[in-house]
Amino acid sequence: MAAGLSRTIEVGGPRPYAVHLGADALARLAEHGSPGRRVLVVHQTGREALAREAAAVLAGAGAAPVLAEVPDAEAAKTAQVLAGLWTRLGQEGFTRSDLVVGVGGGATTDLAGFVAASWLRGVEVVHLPTSLLGVVDAAVGGKTGINTAEGKNLVGAFHPPAAVLCDPAWTTTQPRADYVSGLAEVVKCGFVADPAILDLVEHDPAAATDPAGDPALALELVARAVQVKADVVTADLTESSVREVLNYGHTFAHAVEQVEGYTWRHGDAVSVGLVYVAELAHRAGRLDAALRDRHRSVLDALGLPTAYRAGQWAALRSAMGRDKKTRGSTLRFVVLDGLARPGRLEGPAEEDLRAAYDAVSGTP
Repeated sequence: MAAGLSRTIEVGGPRPYAVHLGADALARLAEHGSPGRRVLVVHQTGREALAREAAAVLAGAGAAPVLAEVPDAEAAKTAQVLAGLWTRLGQEGFTRSDLVVGVGGGATTDLAGFVAASWLRGVEVVHLPTSLLGVVDAAVGGKTGINTAEGKNLVGAFHPPAAVLCDPAWTTTQPRADYVSGLAEVVKCGFVADPAILDLVEHDPAAATDPAGDPALALELVARAVQVKADVVTADLTESSVREVLNYGHTFAHAVEQVEGYTWRHGDAVSVGLVYVAELAHRAGRLDAALRDRHRSVLDALGLPTAYRAGQWAALRSAMGRDKKTRGSTLRFVVLDGLARPGRLEGPAEEDLRAAYDAVSGTP
């Protein structure tokens, strides 16, 4: 990342904190170290070097860091991995004044956050997200959790971090397909709240998918997406009302992830989920055809998937029934009534649900 490019975004609410984007992100971790403070540095496989750098910064501030490696991606978000980290905390004698640091993508920060939320009913956590998805979505907002066989993120807690620190250059070292996948969450923010994001992406899709090519554009897209999430979370930490808009496209996306055994990238599933919910909203008379079609065109331009395989409706419908927004047997979707005008659709007609799937799967 070019020198001097940085942005700090404040997240308000009952436990305010800052999201800092810049080349000095790692150095700022020293602010969370202190003499004798134990720190569990939870890092995903492949991020050992950065985890060691983080540990060195903490040690330089007098803290006592301990490294704990966890599997990559959704394989980290299991009860077995969580229990192993609890064991490590107990063995190291962690107290309420100690700290957990999450280093890695969104799955790692989800897990590290839940470890911190559940240990002694809550210790501080600082996130160092290394993926685009991690910085614009998982690490910000205080949602933590793990998956079960019955669904994604069904076990978790709201536990805001003490800080989120990200050098956008870290995201340039992730596989390109993973970076592009993360753009689905950025595009989602454009549809629900900040249309300037869509304008930036549509103006030059090739530049948007190349974080190393135009660092200023990459920072602008990340900062805008983080600001959308910060604004929503500040108003509604516990997803009791307005925060549900951040789940736009996620009801179908989470169903796809479950049906696929969590082998799909989250952003890829969200991309298809955005197309699905736009189709559903159009069929329910909530969204015009032009904006429905813009979903597909923006995502296509970025090289994101906009279709899902046929023959899976029964499994998908069952999975959607276990979505966190469902109340009783009534499905609830975040939809758009216009650009940046999110609303809710409760109890959509079964024929509309199926027709939207047929449109996404190419079923005649």
